[in-house]
Amino acid sequence: MDASTWPSLDPELVGLVELLPDMAGALDDIPAARGMLAGFIPNDPPEAEGRVEMTELPVGPTTLRVYRPRGVAGELPGLLHIHGGGFCLGNAEIDHAQSVALADRLQAVVATIDYRLAPEHPFPAGLDDCYAALELLAGLDGVDPTRIAVQGQSAGGALAAGVTLLARDRSGPAICFQVLEIPVLDDRLETPSMRRHVATPMWSRIQAETSWRLYLAGQEADEYAAPARAEDLSGLPAAYVLTCELDPLRDEGIQYAARLLAAGVSVELHSYPGAFHGTAIAQGSAIARRMEEERLGALARALASP
Repeated sequence: MDASTWPSLDPELVGLVELLPDMAGALDDIPAARGMLAGFIPNDPPEAEGRVEMTELPVGPTTLRVYRPRGVAGELPGLLHIHGGGFCLGNAEIDHAQSVALADRLQAVVATIDYRLAPEHPFPAGLDDCYAALELLAGLDGVDPTRIAVQGQSAGGALAAGVTLLARDRSGPAICFQVLEIPVLDDRLETPSMRRHVATPMWSRIQAETSWRLYLAGQEADEYAAPARAEDLSGLPAAYVLTCELDPLRDEGIQYAARLLAAGVSVELHSYPGAFHGTAIAQGSAIARRMEEERLGALARALASP
């Protein structure tokens, strides 16, 4: 892609953007996109893998991976980590290294769910799987049910926010914190950033349109599918919201954070200048490192013992 299209792009990201292909049509061939994403799974085990034990548990029609630091007794905080992928791509294996690192860094029990994907399984299948995973995590031996957080990136952010709304409305597990990272939240696609960023790196309006069409499969979105549609955000747990300047999703994340604040919910909002959707792939860059450290710091504070 031509990095000069975005003059405010962080200088450290220019070289990476120049190498990126135009991915606007990436969701037109779902099997090919899934295969491409699987190719990014590293062959080497994560550095902290020996310090973390992993088990797999059935959750309805799918599987929950549970990561726990080895040799740590007592009740630990729990984190439900929900992968992204436009509701159509991704799985727990792709996020294996991140889940290991989260369990090790946070000294927490981390659960990742292989939720069912669209278009084979449109809404609410994936959300139902994520909520079932939350209930299972909160009931596990060795997990402190008063210190449960939910984290999601991109489409995983929509599912994390949806799960949080469901937990409030169903009087379910008491989530203490929600992390919404570059979140998908609004199917109406009417924000200024969504109208402007038609062809930005990694994610664009074109992909957003396809993603929502496949996820909803002709249904009308409700507040659990598209949390920006929720009229009442009161009574929700504190939130950390991360957005990027050159991301079509930027404004729906910022607007959701502002509405949470207006509803009396404590919010930490970070909007990173010069960054695009998926900047975390530039692992050596200062801005990607800052994103990770600030997000992990917020999680660590939220999950600390009272």
